[in-house]
Amino acid sequence: QVQLIESGGGLVQVGNSLTLCCAVSGLTFSRYAVVWFRQAPSKEREFVAAISRNAENTAVADYADSMKDRLTISRDNAKNTVYLQMNSLKTEDTAVYYCAASSAVSLSRRVGAYDYWGQGTQVTVSS
Repeated sequence: QVQLIESGGGLVQVGNSLTLCCAVSGLTFSRYAVVWFRQAPSKEREFVAAISRNAENTAVADYADSMKDRLTISRDNAKNTVYLQMNSLKTEDTAVYYCAASSAVSLSRRVGAYDYWGQGTQVTVSS
């Protein structure tokens, strides 16, 4: 059974940092790309960052253009976990953050490209 479990969300103040974790089980982790999306109330789910599978090559990352200066995504195959570090948080970063996984070789920013999803973790940024 494939499981993706997000953690690390919470309430933070503007300008602070937060690291989200996505723990993956039930699949061969190195053969899966992992992505982070977020969804704010009354808005569509949007791409945040992704990291490619690294079973064959060094992992590459992709970031949303509007956030790329504030994000770092990484993966630890020994722990089957992907991390998303977010810096200089803004109130508009408030959303539920979801991680998802795909066995595709190429990264995608599309929601439909990902097969397995976590339940999400709430991030609230207050002023």
